[in-house]
Amino acid sequence: MDDSSRGRDVGHEPLPFVGDSSTEVISHDHDPGVRPQQSVRRGAEPFETFYRREMPRLVALARALSGSGAADDLAQEAMLAAYRRWSEVATYEHPEAWVRRVCANHATSLLRRRGAETRAVLRLASQPPSTADLDERYEAFWVEVRRLPRRQAQAAALRYIYDLSVAEIAGTMACSEGSVKVHLTRARAVLADRLGEASE
Repeated sequence: MDDSSRGRDVGHEPLPFVGDSSTEVISHDHDPGVRPQQSVRRGAEPFETFYRREMPRLVALARALSGSGAADDLAQEAMLAAYRRWSEVATYEHPEAWVRRVCANHATSLLRRRGAETRAVLRLASQPPSTADLDERYEAFWVEVRRLPRRQAQAAALRYIYDLSVAEIAGTMACSEGSVKVHLTRARAVLADRLGEASE
């Protein structure tokens, strides 16, 4: 099975652990706009452990930013990017921040590219996996999040899906804490105005 089919094999076992000797290292040019954490740590956990821990909420993040139809594929693609360069990503101080950033960038790029076509696909999409389901009571909220400017939507999704601090969101999005505060403040103001209630 090639890499592209693995990325879309929803519901199957996670990608196997990748040892340093067999890992395919991909240039950063393959992930435009994505910069890894510069600090590194000693040792590395198995990819399978990382996958099982991070995958459920990664799907939830993708769904929050893109809708249910493409969420699994987007999360799998982000994990596939991590799998291909695991010997490098595993040494980052926060590999989970790297894969979340890849997923968030893919999700918002997809939404911008497809526009009306994506919305039509989402209406016909099958139900998302229960392990990464978002409470349907808040679907109106996530619809409005997806209408926000890209960086505001990413900051809001990271805050509400992962309950990250401002500093953690800044590390994930590779921007300053001040920028995160601005994104969150503006996002909350717009959401409160559109929903007629406090976004919290």
